[in-house]
Amino acid sequence: MRTTDGEATVRLYFLSDAGDGGHAETLMYGPLSDAMALAARQDEATQDGLWIATSNDVIAWRDLVEE
Repeated sequence: MRTTDGEATVRLYFLSDAGDGGHAETLMYGPLSDAMALAARQDEATQDGLWIATSNDVIAWRDLVEE
């Protein structure tokens, strides 16, 4: 199980899988706790494309909440 400080600075972004190769759209930079709260407020389709990047790791938001 991954653990990190809730105040660690992270990047929350949406990774599109559009037919044109997709793109990454940053939703926020800030504390992990804020990123988790923002991600939880998104609709299911958006949540499927959310990723969280820390200083040394990247994980799909769905994988993080399912651990």
